[in-house]
Amino acid sequence: MADEELSRVRTEFVESVSTDLIRQLLDDLLKDKVVNDGQRESILEENPTRGEKARSLIDTVRRKGEEASRKFIAHLHRRDPELYSKLGLDLGFDQAAPPAAERRTKEEWSTTLITTTKEFWEKKQKDRNIYPVTKNNIRSRVALLITNIKFTHERLNRKGAEKDEENMEKLLKALGYDVIKHTNLTGKEINDAVMKFSEHEKVKATDSVLVVIMSHGKLGAVLGVNSNDSDETPSTPDEFPINDIYKHLGPEKCPALLNKPKIIIIQACRGAERGSVLLCDGAKPSVPQPRPSASATEENIEDDALKFVHKEKDFISLLSCTPDTVSYRQPEHGSILIQYIVDVFNTSSHEDDIEELFRKVMQRFEDFSPGCKRQMPTKERCTLTKRFYFFPGV
Repeated sequence: MADEELSRVRTEFVESVSTDLIRQLLDDLLKDKVVNDGQRESILEENPTRGEKARSLIDTVRRKGEEASRKFIAHLHRRDPELYSKLGLDLGFDQAAPPAAERRTKEEWSTTLITTTKEFWEKKQKDRNIYPVTKNNIRSRVALLITNIKFTHERLNRKGAEKDEENMEKLLKALGYDVIKHTNLTGKEINDAVMKFSEHEKVKATDSVLVVIMSHGKLGAVLGVNSNDSDETPSTPDEFPINDIYKHLGPEKCPALLNKPKIIIIQACRGAERGSVLLCDGAKPSVPQPRPSASATEENIEDDALKFVHKEKDFISLLSCTPDTVSYRQPEHGSILIQYIVDVFNTSSHEDDIEELFRKVMQRFEDFSPGCKRQMPTKERCTLTKRFYFFPGV
């Protein structure tokens, strides 16, 4: 029985569990309605030491019986597999848990951001294969959020996009980013906003930047609010070339972001009255430039102030769909991509790097098949040379 298993491991649990893990387990149990707000606060506030908090937590769960104890063990297994194994809970958990296939079909996504444990963050600080992240860097994080909702031609208005804006702003702030937000911009205004963002005072101290642009789109561009989808092609289309993001945030125009991850998310769908419209959000690959030849004199230069750097590095982009296909949005809940990003980031960013998070978002679309509709996001122009973790809550 699960409650008996908790009685067996009670002493070792109290000795081993961290305060951060106690808080995370309480958040999980609150979501499951195993404890209420008052019980959660009582365990955290009325017990002055870590050990007393741990003792109060496990005793409270044990007294609530088999189902509560099973849920507690399941959350411990997900949160801290090492402690779970150390306590020898395999038998008790496996007996109480549903089969693996059933667990996958009933997987729950966290509605709030799960925080990284201090132990995980400290362990990763010693890993040279990850981008450096310090507490000072986290305090200087900054993100750009651009959402086009209302267009000059009302038939192009993006119903539900205000939900995307709300959800992304909440997620970015939870990840520690100061959000620079713009709504309803023309193509030129999008360009100006990205340029101004590249000059933001925080980019010098940040460990990373996030740029999220949500609008209608076409091959290689996102559309401004003065766009027109009629057959009449304007002499100067209102659009922002996606390729310009990489130019504005690259080392030539923004040296402050050299060797720092630059994460791009673009949700660009067309929800016109005529129904589904083929579109592509992929940026055209840049034309390779000839490599300068090095003279004998240049080969002997030792001045550290003069060096060549990669024209484009440390980027990763997630576009809402593959070239020439549509992406979908629900008027009540917003874009499918943004919904899935929020789910995955809330649930997994405390332990997964950005590439793995994007993979999990893409994986969710394998099961997205309402009727004949299909959508598959695309990772593009990934030039990350290390792993980047958000370390939320550090």
